[in-house]
Amino acid sequence: MRTPITWFVKNPVATNLMMWIFLAGGFISYNNINQEEFPDMDFGLLQVSVAYLGATPAESESAVCLRIEEALQGTEDIDELTSTAREGGCDATLTLASGADLNRVLNDVKGKVDAISTFPLETEKPIVRAFSSSGNVMTLALASETDDKNLKIVAERIRNDIIDLPEVSTVNVEYIRPFEISIEVSEFTLRQYGLTLDQISRAIDRASLDLPGGTIRTDSGEILVRTKGQVYSGSEYEDIVVQSFPDGTQLRLGQIATVRDGFEEGYLDARINGVNAAIIDVLRVGKEDIVTAAEQVREFMASADLNLPEGMSISVVSDSAVGTQTRISTVAKNAYTGLLLVMIILALFLRFKLAIWVAAGIPIAIAGALTVFPAMDMTISSLTVMGFILVLGIVVDDAIVVGERIYSYEKKGYPKEEAAIEGTLEVSMPVIFGVLTTIAAFLPLLLQTGQFGAFSNVIGGVVVFCLIASLVESQLILPGHIAHRKTEGYFLEGTRVVLMWQNFQEKIADGMEHFAEHGYRRALKKVLKYRYAAWATATGVVVITMALLLSGRVNFQFMPSIEGDTVWATVRLPAGVPASITEASVEIIENAAIELVAELEQELIPLKASGMAPAATERAVESILTIVGGTAPRGGPGGGGRNSGSSDVAEVVLYLTPFFERGEMSSADIRDRWREKVGTIADAIELTFVSDAFSAGDAISYRLEGRNEENLKQASSQLREELMLYPGVFDVSDSFRAGKQEVQIQILDQGKTLGLTLNDIATQVRQAFYGAESQRIQRGTDDIRVMVRYPEEERQSLGNLEDLLIRTPSGAEVPFLSIADYTLGSSYSSINRQNGRRVITVRGDLDRTVVTPEEIRREIIAKYKNIWERDLDVELVVGGEGEQQADSLSELLTTFPIAMMVIFALLAIPLKSYVQPLIIMSVIPFGAIGAVFGHFIMGADLVFFSILGIIALSGVVVNASLVLVISINRLREEGMGMVEAVSRAGMMRFRPIVLTSVTTFIGLVPLMVTANPATFFIIPMAISLAYGVLFATVITLFLIPSLYVMLHDFKGHTDTAEERALAYQH
Repeated sequence: MRTPITWFVKNPVATNLMMWIFLAGGFISYNNINQEEFPDMDFGLLQVSVAYLGATPAESESAVCLRIEEALQGTEDIDELTSTAREGGCDATLTLASGADLNRVLNDVKGKVDAISTFPLETEKPIVRAFSSSGNVMTLALASETDDKNLKIVAERIRNDIIDLPEVSTVNVEYIRPFEISIEVSEFTLRQYGLTLDQISRAIDRASLDLPGGTIRTDSGEILVRTKGQVYSGSEYEDIVVQSFPDGTQLRLGQIATVRDGFEEGYLDARINGVNAAIIDVLRVGKEDIVTAAEQVREFMASADLNLPEGMSISVVSDSAVGTQTRISTVAKNAYTGLLLVMIILALFLRFKLAIWVAAGIPIAIAGALTVFPAMDMTISSLTVMGFILVLGIVVDDAIVVGERIYSYEKKGYPKEEAAIEGTLEVSMPVIFGVLTTIAAFLPLLLQTGQFGAFSNVIGGVVVFCLIASLVESQLILPGHIAHRKTEGYFLEGTRVVLMWQNFQEKIADGMEHFAEHGYRRALKKVLKYRYAAWATATGVVVITMALLLSGRVNFQFMPSIEGDTVWATVRLPAGVPASITEASVEIIENAAIELVAELEQELIPLKASGMAPAATERAVESILTIVGGTAPRGGPGGGGRNSGSSDVAEVVLYLTPFFERGEMSSADIRDRWREKVGTIADAIELTFVSDAFSAGDAISYRLEGRNEENLKQASSQLREELMLYPGVFDVSDSFRAGKQEVQIQILDQGKTLGLTLNDIATQVRQAFYGAESQRIQRGTDDIRVMVRYPEEERQSLGNLEDLLIRTPSGAEVPFLSIADYTLGSSYSSINRQNGRRVITVRGDLDRTVVTPEEIRREIIAKYKNIWERDLDVELVVGGEGEQQADSLSELLTTFPIAMMVIFALLAIPLKSYVQPLIIMSVIPFGAIGAVFGHFIMGADLVFFSILGIIALSGVVVNASLVLVISINRLREEGMGMVEAVSRAGMMRFRPIVLTSVTTFIGLVPLMVTANPATFFIIPMAISLAYGVLFATVITLFLIPSLYVMLHDFKGHTDTAEERALAYQH
């Protein structure tokens, strides 16, 4: 290292150029990197969807789901296959193995699904797709008292205009049913003209079409020929000729049918603040920048291009860019505060100019890290800024060690350049390997996969890039700057202010040196004398802490929910209920929301008066969105699909103003108050209230897997009742729900005698009640079905089925009941399957201040798991948050030992010893103890991110011990006695050890003390690092020297016992 260090110290131009390359590269990258709230998640999921329109869930299961499962059985790189048979089709979700090639598996699955030849004829073409991460940019509401048709037309026009914007590629119009042309012919009319629905459907298909006719090759060139007769509107369909008679007369469709050019049958409606609305979702896909996209949409809304009809208004329901910028700016403020505090600490204990250049290592390292962001496909997000905060105090550690050592050489009388070279060289080995051990400690974060991998990978990556940049800065840039700093002839030299500061700073610095030489060194010698008592005390602390953890006195929660700025209330009623009942249920929720909003407005007034909320804040709740027939999007894969709505589900959504603007009102409190006001709703089978921006899954979630339907129902009923007995548990429900009543048709022998088959009867019944799909046409961006069916009044009762006339192969008409019979039964609302077995999911929520998910999980598994497996052949599997916890912690248990082995190797190389690294690594458990006590002091629960912090801490806390042990070894090589070498090295390293610990702690203080949902989940990690470093510092200063001497008690000393006894007295 001598040659490059010497070259840079003696070449200040090179030093400055490297610094400016780092800063300029970081600045350019920052201005060209996209911003987002959270990074894209690699879901590792594929979905196979097969529409089987008009089918019951049971039919979808047997005819579609089972065949998909059989076809995909044994497919390579698929960990899990989950399917849901629903009314009108089947959806299968495939979870890929970690590291699987998504495109290869996608092609493999697509090939196998396309090869299935046993799907019913009525099924549509299977859709196989990979889940892609698409973030919501902005949600707009187009509101008007007009009908849905006008709303949809205007919304589609706005959608097309927004899609033309440079940074926007995906826009969906939601909560308005798809268009459909319905051709309704009564049974009486069909009999009158001797027609069938199938004949009318075929007549339409023959009369309305565009067909290419080839090419005419003439002497002058080629001419294309095509038949153009496709019709697109209801009025055009009325002119289609159904029959032509010998006398030249024609029977047109409009004469025998009512043609409705409207919406698909179903129930789907959206209201914004009580006004009929169409919702326009602007989505971000891939590399699109959320902030730029939102700015472009807002500019479009403010421009003359947006020309709305009278009576229509458009408003922003939610803008993710505002939330993203708020989170990033909030976290950035914490970073600036931390940086300022670190600089103050450095300036107090080091010479001012020395402190400035040491502190300059922080922005230089951060800029160096930003330079590589584009190459590593990283973005500016809340997580990257949090990573910078975590590393604030750590990146300056190596600069402190180098700067302090250079300053020591200067005080010995060395010229500045020589002091810079020799001081840097002395500590280069421990500094380089210290940074490498810290990087090794963050390996588990970089290797984490799954949902939390997207979070920890980004944070770990930021830390690693910053550490590499800080190492280059401390070894090549910092020595040159310190060597060429002005120590005389500088601005304000000799002025009163400068002299006062120098005197003040010298007193503090000299006071610290005096304490190190007289106070700490004397105490260290006392501890060394009674080293076995010190070791026993430290061991006792470890045992007590372990006992506290194992006894459950220290609360551990995997992942507390992260509060957001949106509250959802969802109600589900029995399948098939009339829409009027659902509307009545929604009205109860809406009225409670309106009452709650009025209360929040009143509570906001004193908050504004006291300064807790900005005076400009007008309201606590921006808007209330009501959806009947569907649910609001909550991010993640999916969205934008064809949906006609379902009358048994509805949702009301409160969009709150940002956290600080609403006076720090908790969204969880708003949610609980809303739940209390709503109370219970008659007939509702599920009523849930959610306010989490992000969670690890349902706090309570269990999967019951088995093949016997009755046993599954029995177990789910028992489990629901058991969960409701726990205090603090609410919103308990399961996925097993009775579906609509169904009519099951069987053919009679009389029907078979007439030449009818069950297929003939089923087809004619389907055409009468569901309809015969005559055509699909593309009208603008809409894919429109043309359906031929009976009028609505002829398919409203079982009497209509009984009165149905069935056409025999001979053309005769016979009553339905004369050739067929039916029985009444009940279906399921949906059937869930996983890995070939039926599954019922039981889920719920809880108040974590009353009971923890872990506590419930232990008791439920102990009570039911073995009994159900033995008696019911039902397997109880933990899902939701519990499943995430098991997966994530098992990964850490695999990667943590690897990180420890790497750290051991990196310590053994510079120490040239197998035993001394173990002494240094003994500080790691004490860092963990400090982290546990830190959570206790801060009143915080241990969570998953606390564990990540403790793991990361393991690399940070060994650095000071490494520098200390290398210093002891150097002094002993120079011939110094054991006790004298240990105590002198401790005194020499006291200031850098304390400074590195204090700067790490101080840099994290703003993050720890800020109560903000934006940083909530990273705070436990900061607490682990901050308090772990503080506690480990005490251990480093006293226990590591004791263990070093104890090691040589066994290996043998080079000095005599009398010399050591004498050394203890001085």
